[in-house]
Amino acid sequence: MSGSSVSKVVVLMGGPSAEREVSLSSGEECAKALAGEGFDVVKIDAGPDLAERLKAEAPDVVFNALHGRWGEDGCVQGLLEWLQIPYTHSGVLASSLAMDKERAKDTFRAAGLPVVASVLAGKDDVQARHVMEPPYVVKPYNEGSSVGIYIVQEGANTPPKLAESMPDKVMVETYAPGRELTTTVMGDRALGVTDIITDGWYDYDAKYAEGGSRHEIPANIPADIEAACLDYALRAHDALGCRGVSRTDFRWDEARGLDGLIILETNTQPGMTPTSLAPEQGAHQGMSFGQFCKWMVEDASCNR
Repeated sequence: MSGSSVSKVVVLMGGPSAEREVSLSSGEECAKALAGEGFDVVKIDAGPDLAERLKAEAPDVVFNALHGRWGEDGCVQGLLEWLQIPYTHSGVLASSLAMDKERAKDTFRAAGLPVVASVLAGKDDVQARHVMEPPYVVKPYNEGSSVGIYIVQEGANTPPKLAESMPDKVMVETYAPGRELTTTVMGDRALGVTDIITDGWYDYDAKYAEGGSRHEIPANIPADIEAACLDYALRAHDALGCRGVSRTDFRWDEARGLDGLIILETNTQPGMTPTSLAPEQGAHQGMSFGQFCKWMVEDASCNR
């Protein structure tokens, strides 16, 4: 939609997922930025009455600042399509596909993009035996933000003990060593490559806690690795059918050169907090946070 035809924006935030607190932070930041760009902004904490509240507000656009299940997996996108309210980010199919980590990997494999070996397995089976040779990683197959990540080190004698909150089915994937790199795609262009520097695994706290990680942009990496990250992120975005802004995360084993670069996952609803990566890459391209959010509003549509 063009900026001139949009006046009222509802920012969806919060919701019932495991990433509720991050979504509330994202939503507050985006609402403030959009108000600064001249939009009439209403914030809605998504709950069971969401459809009624949206109909009552009758916005020109919904800015989707939800993270995790229900907000990032095609569910709320389907509701917005039903109500015919233009919205930001990816549509029903791309959102659902990207959130299902194993199906997303199948899509990447079909597109010739590099990913590690992985399997889906029952939670009880994973706790009873090594379902693949260590080192490997266990994670929910349909959550984001490094929620519920278990790393089983090489030589581990016993399988991991998983939290009760873990789902009955989990994804087990070969551990990929190396540096954590990420690239944001905005429309039809990749914005840059960030090197995420932490003292350990890039987990939930490293992503969102103040000082949890350091972001180096542009990343100090060889030109061929930078070019590959930009290319792979665009191809991943297109293979999944993403729209608007997405962010693709990589691991890079320097010792193996280009062969050591693999895709971890693509996020269709990247974080929009003060420590988030996508807005930093927008700033690297000369966009203020407000301009970054405004672009997403103007990109909004149905039938995504």
